[in-house]
Amino acid sequence: MMHRRTFIAATLGGMAGAAVADAAAADELPLHSGAALAFGTTISVAVRHADPEAAQQAIAAALGEARRVDALMSLHQPPSQVFRLNRDKVLHGPDPHLLTVLEHARTLSRLTQGAFDITVQPLWRAFDSAHGVPPESERMRAQRLVGWTQVQAGPERVVLARKGMAITLNGLAQGYATDLALAALRRHGIRHALVDTGEYGALGRTGGRPWHLGIRDPRNEDAVAASLVLDGRCVATSGDYASAFTSDLRHHHIFDPTSGDSPTELASVTVLAPTGLEADGLSTAFMVMGARRAHALAAHLPGVDLLTIGKDGARWKSSGFPAV
Repeated sequence: MMHRRTFIAATLGGMAGAAVADAAAADELPLHSGAALAFGTTISVAVRHADPEAAQQAIAAALGEARRVDALMSLHQPPSQVFRLNRDKVLHGPDPHLLTVLEHARTLSRLTQGAFDITVQPLWRAFDSAHGVPPESERMRAQRLVGWTQVQAGPERVVLARKGMAITLNGLAQGYATDLALAALRRHGIRHALVDTGEYGALGRTGGRPWHLGIRDPRNEDAVAASLVLDGRCVATSGDYASAFTSDLRHHHIFDPTSGDSPTELASVTVLAPTGLEADGLSTAFMVMGARRAHALAAHLPGVDLLTIGKDGARWKSSGFPAV
């Protein structure tokens, strides 16, 4: 899959205050922010709070939780548990956070009838090694290693059942990091905040209104395709432009396990869901499923809304999508 998905630009220009019990004091709450390196890029947290020291402590805790997820689930850092699992095919004593994400991955694979599959990493390796489209024999060899049911996870160990298998949690880790960061902020008494790990989550309000986000146009990085209100749910976007193997964006970091190549219909999907973990995974799954199947499934998932943008420019918002 990919290293980082920064597909949504926060509209931070409206950060002029927060909704508190005393509305007159809302605009007096100062903005505090912090950033750190994780998931191959810069993540950030912004909060509205009266006490600067308490705000910075909360920000540090939130960023620390996100970095902890990255350290556990990185594909590229040798100490990470995902790196060790891919190298050794067995991991003893998995961290509870890793097990939580693996269990969600299994649930999502079952829900989407395999459209979401963390074992597509061999396909990514094949395309990456080829710096484009690999020979058909290499693509087929990689595809034979894909199969989410072959990941066996329990409190004592995680096992990849087939030789040559590898997993990626890049379609879940940043959303999960958002959830943990928000929980850390709440523990520190923060009521108004915006978390950006590549996926977004917010608490409270800013400038007397809910936080707003702008969704980038998948064909113009300087243009906004839509704006939305953060209504207490988390937001994730997947797009074909983020890490493409070919200039026409036909082959990119998201893979359809059935075809062994990238899905062909959608340019981007933005999902709102009750948790970052859900939003992150669903945005990837919906890219694979295509607009019609994605909207049909989302209609049956509590608290889930989406915006799909096709490669042909066609846009489809679910009825509860909180557009500005």
